[in-house]
Amino acid sequence: MLPLRSAISLFFVLTVLTGGAYPLITTVLGQWLFPWQSMGSQIEIQGQVRGSALIGQAFTQAGYFHGRPSATAEFPYNPMASGGSNLAVGNPQLTQELTERARALKHNNPDATGPIPVTLLTASGSGLDGQLPPEAALWQIPRIAAARHIPESVLTTLVEQATQYPIPGYFGEPVVNVLLLNLALDRYPASH
Repeated sequence: MLPLRSAISLFFVLTVLTGGAYPLITTVLGQWLFPWQSMGSQIEIQGQVRGSALIGQAFTQAGYFHGRPSATAEFPYNPMASGGSNLAVGNPQLTQELTERARALKHNNPDATGPIPVTLLTASGSGLDGQLPPEAALWQIPRIAAARHIPESVLTTLVEQATQYPIPGYFGEPVVNVLLLNLALDRYPASH
């Protein structure tokens, strides 16, 4: 009987520690040490939340930079349905989706030069990625310049200013947050 009582006691102690105390402590510490990140990294402009720096948004208008395709269920960038397409490289459905995306990208970006960056064709593992490599943003510049009547050199400068480099430089690749880039684009006066 003694081993059973010890096992049950240990079960309740570990349940309280790992199911109550640990999550409470990590939540409080996270909110204290990293308040912006723990509250969703929300980007606020003039008191209005415009999105999260961590979750992509479906920009579809010609005058905006477009992010990666999203493979989430119900609607693009649905944070409640995070997940990739899980289609294998040899799956004919993936080949068909990539072909359709490439056709749409070429149609919407007729003046773009060079091959289509792979990140504009493929969804991320989470389906929520709000960042692009700088090359993928730069590839879209001719479309945005034509739609907004902004010189390509200005758009290139905006992409360069929005590029975030890893710290230290050998942990990852440079990225551009699409939402922050599009917000900077909105702040740029069309008459400049």
